[in-house]
Amino acid sequence: MKIELESIGTIHTEFTEIEGMPIQPTGAKGVKGTLVIKDKYADGLKDLEEFSHINILYLLHKVDGYLLEVKPFMDINSHGVFATRSPKRPNRIGSSVVQIDKIEGNIVYVSNIDVLDGTPLLDIKPYVPQLYEDTITELKIGWFEKNHNKAKSQKSDDRFK
Repeated sequence: MKIELESIGTIHTEFTEIEGMPIQPTGAKGVKGTLVIKDKYADGLKDLEEFSHINILYLLHKVDGYLLEVKPFMDINSHGVFATRSPKRPNRIGSSVVQIDKIEGNIVYVSNIDVLDGTPLLDIKPYVPQLYEDTITELKIGWFEKNHNKAKSQKSDDRFK
């Protein structure tokens, strides 16, 4: 089945090169960016300012190919790509939770963004952790458990190549 998507806008950040870019939002604390929404989708922003955070979905447009097993930057062992947040994915879809600073017209100003400048934005959803509070009773984070503090200090290297 072939699936076609159209971007709803473009993500702009200070990161023009992959090298030196934070790998996850925790490494991008305080980093500012904008989501410039195409005019034809701007009405979809109505009431979004009532939320403090959003989940953004985007196309990892600088990624070539994919790997089914990857060695994450925080571990010495390889894992299946679906057990990681590696960008080397079959469908190159990225996801981040970012903070809304303000919305002006078709521009959403955000903080804590770890995305490359010029990235195509696929969707925006409000971040509502309460939707999961009754369903996530025994949270496990797999191999990430022992390595999660490394994410705060790491920058990208060749994760998009």
